Amino acid sequence: MATETTDVAGVCVDAGGSALGMPQLCADWMPNQIFWLLVTLIAIYFVMSRIALPRIGAVLAERSGTITNDIAAAEELKNKAAEAEAAYDQALLDARAEAQGIVAAAKAEIQAELDVELQKADAQIAAKTAESEAAINAIRADAVKNVTAVAKDTAKELVAAMGGTADAKTITAAVTARMKG
Repeated sequence: MATETTDVAGVCVDAGGSALGMPQLCADWMPNQIFWLLVTLIAIYFVMSRIALPRIGAVLAERSGTITNDIAAAEELKNKAAEAEAAYDQALLDARAEAQGIVAAAKAEIQAELDVELQKADAQIAAKTAESEAAINAIRADAVKNVTAVAKDTAKELVAAMGGTADAKTITAAVTARMKG
């Protein structure tokens, strides 16, 4: 039968000469498997320790160096950016102060021009006021002279209409006395 086993030279085989079950679990083959396991592990260890791991270590060291350099460069750029921002802020403050100075100077200049123009206008107004007062005084003097002349003529006509006679000197004295108050 195919399920019968016979032990031929310590190997687990069936009647047809085929190995039974899992040959890895056959106790007769265990020392051979352990030997080749150790040979394979030692070969993998030497390959890994002499070839693969140094290459991996070199790649890791290179990446670490690149990362360190990039971080240092980023820190340097960050410091430069902070300095540039501080310089920009200072320039902005200086420009604002200069602008305020220019505005203050322009205001002072405009105020000075305004004061000069106001003084000129005040002088012109004072001159025109003096002219007007002189003209008013002249008109007043003319009016008084005209009123005096009319009063004299009227007084002379009234005296004549009442049937009296008066000389010019008396009429002038009477009108002058009445004009004074």
